[in-house]
Amino acid sequence: MPREGSAAAAAAALGTALLALALAPGRGQNYDYYGWQPESQPHGRYYGREPQCVDIPADMQLCRDVGYKRMRLPNLLEHESLGEVKQQAGSWVPLLAKQCHTDTQLFLCSLFAPVCLDRPIYPCRSLCEVVRDSCAPVMESYGFPWPDMLHCAKFPFDHDLCITVQFGNRQATPPPVSKICTQCEMEHKADGMMEQMCSSDFVVKMRIKEMTEENGERRLVAAQKKKVLKLGPLKRKDTKKMVLHMRNAGACPCPQLDSLSGSFLVMGRKAGGRLLLLAVYPWQKHNKEMKFAVKFMFSYPCPLYHPLLYGAGQR
Repeated sequence: MPREGSAAAAAAALGTALLALALAPGRGQNYDYYGWQPESQPHGRYYGREPQCVDIPADMQLCRDVGYKRMRLPNLLEHESLGEVKQQAGSWVPLLAKQCHTDTQLFLCSLFAPVCLDRPIYPCRSLCEVVRDSCAPVMESYGFPWPDMLHCAKFPFDHDLCITVQFGNRQATPPPVSKICTQCEMEHKADGMMEQMCSSDFVVKMRIKEMTEENGERRLVAAQKKKVLKLGPLKRKDTKKMVLHMRNAGACPCPQLDSLSGSFLVMGRKAGGRLLLLAVYPWQKHNKEMKFAVKFMFSYPCPLYHPLLYGAGQR
């Protein structure tokens, strides 16, 4: 995650930008703020009740230190209660830890916790596009597509009154080839490992028979002997001949897979009939953090949301 100083500066900049929006009546005067709706509004219940201003909950981690204190409710995703807002927003917290784009929090919070002005201010389409272009590949590595509710065509163009790109370039910068594969960003603390276990369908201790690369992904074939620590939705046939797929990992390095000798602790999920690798660790029987995580994985209080993307920012 960004350092405290840079986060404070970003929050201050966001506050200034939002203040400018509030004090700019000349821009987009003909914009129908209450009438404009994203395309293909699914349920039509937005503003089913009178909007109100409420404090952003202190335990809403996604929008902590976002640069303002009050939000509109219902929000711009049709969530009508703070409980619903917090539950849905929690699923996106791990994406911030991946730092896929500097405007990720700005974009998400403009929808989950819209600033409390006299009119709803949507994110601009350009803001959605730069965040999507940088973060969608990270999500796809875990088998999650960019969701329809964040389809960028639903948001207004920059010439309308909307929240534009603030902290990042308008053109998404492709990640350097030298960046470690998302699945190989190791969490070294027991709590982090157990959070990853919570979000994984299965956890297995195994040896890797072979590893191949094809179409931009890696394919790991498990040796016959293995120990299933968490079975989840897997069937017996899934565990007999396990083939794990690492999406978007054809060109990035994965230090723990430089040598396939020894055993590995792997975590993953089943998606579309395939087993996707979420995290991989060399098995270290004398590692106290790993030993603790494996021993108490089932007694760990898993969050209501799935912290699927925890890793790089949680050391």
